[in-house]
Amino acid sequence: MLKCQLMQPKDFSYVVRRTNTGLGLFAARPIARGKRIIEYKGPLVSNEEADRRGGKYFFGVDKKSSIDGVARSNVARYINHSCKPNAEALISGRRVWIWSRKKIKAGDEIVYDYGKEYFEGIIELLGCRCQGCVPNQRYL
Repeated sequence: MLKCQLMQPKDFSYVVRRTNTGLGLFAARPIARGKRIIEYKGPLVSNEEADRRGGKYFFGVDKKSSIDGVARSNVARYINHSCKPNAEALISGRRVWIWSRKKIKAGDEIVYDYGKEYFEGIIELLGCRCQGCVPNQRYL
């Protein structure tokens, strides 16, 4: 298990561990609703460069730019998709922050909705494996 202390070490700590979809990010302590949890980090690249490189760790911040979050030091990359998320990604300028949508208990996986484009282009093709997924009812 990889233990990470990020952002506000006194308030939050995280554990990366195996899930049914690979690796996931779990809360080591309770997180209250409406709290900034972690930043999705990496170099900013053009969307053309992101398309050229391929991969699944690019986070689009606007029509021209994406964050390349492939580095393992970007602990937020371990946050998985969920059709019933407990967190959300909010873009502020060219930065992406993950915020809690509801109270997250210690030991719960931190998950957010990756959005329609990613869902339809990647997840739907492989089959969504998140808890609480309702197949064929996403983004109607």
